[in-house]
Amino acid sequence: MSNQWPGGVISKTPPTVSTSAASGVWTLTEQAGYQKLGQWPSPPFAQIEYLVIAGGGGGGSGATDGGGAGAGGYRSSVSGESSGGGGSTESPFSAVGATPYTVTVGAGGAQNTNGNNSVFNSITSTGGGTGGEGANSGSTGGSGGGGGGDGSSTSHSGGAGTSNQGFAGGIGSNDGGGGGGSGSVGQSVAGGISGGVGLNNGGNGVLSSITGSSVARAGGGGGNSDSVPGGNGQAGGGNGGYSGSGGTNATANSGSGGGGADNSTGGTGGSGIVIIRYADSFAAATSTTGSPTITVTGGYRIYQWTSSGSITF
Repeated sequence: MSNQWPGGVISKTPPTVSTSAASGVWTLTEQAGYQKLGQWPSPPFAQIEYLVIAGGGGGGSGATDGGGAGAGGYRSSVSGESSGGGGSTESPFSAVGATPYTVTVGAGGAQNTNGNNSVFNSITSTGGGTGGEGANSGSTGGSGGGGGGDGSSTSHSGGAGTSNQGFAGGIGSNDGGGGGGSGSVGQSVAGGISGGVGLNNGGNGVLSSITGSSVARAGGGGGNSDSVPGGNGQAGGGNGGYSGSGGTNATANSGSGGGGADNSTGGTGGSGIVIIRYADSFAAATSTTGSPTITVTGGYRIYQWTSSGSITF
């Protein structure tokens, strides 16, 4: 039996159609009929460049020196810019019109807790690792947390980073090691020697210009030291405390790690961020949720989420 939309062409063998492809010859009336039923394939939209950064880990805390926390995982498809951990630039995302895409912005971790993942569609960045405490190692994450310090020459390893997202945390011993960053490993502490100022800093972040301005993001938190100021956090990461003081919190939406503490509170990791852009020759998104900041500059439409939401092109 043949099929016919009003005003269409009768055919003994109707062309085939699905939401992903349509074969054969179609009249405009037939196309309109299947579009009304939601059974006509949507054309490809723009190529979407993205930067997806997870929440940074919380600084280590306890009876002795805590390590700085690792940065949240850093994944980028921006041309000419690397992903975290020295990874290569990823491929842009091929969006389809009239399809909603989910955005999840990971929260930063509290003391002794890993950060939370951030997601754009199928692209997931892993939360940063927490810093170790005392004789404990830092935990694995997007970037790894720094190892704890127990006032001895014994080394306590930093946590490993995730491939194409971030670097490992630094080794702790007398003091806590620096948390790993998206751009470099956290600094380690020489065995048996108090780290001192600037010797257990967090790892560097990565510079990105996805918004049109160059900004360093996802740096490691500084490790705690015994009697001098602890290591410095990077790219908004928290600084390590010293002599019974707490680590400082990382900056919100930096994806950076919190500072390590000594017998006090470790710094909270910075929440993550999701940023996308595409050529402004394509139309604005038909809808968004999560209140992204939207700008048009440099030939791009740019959407930045600091809280979870969605976008439909």
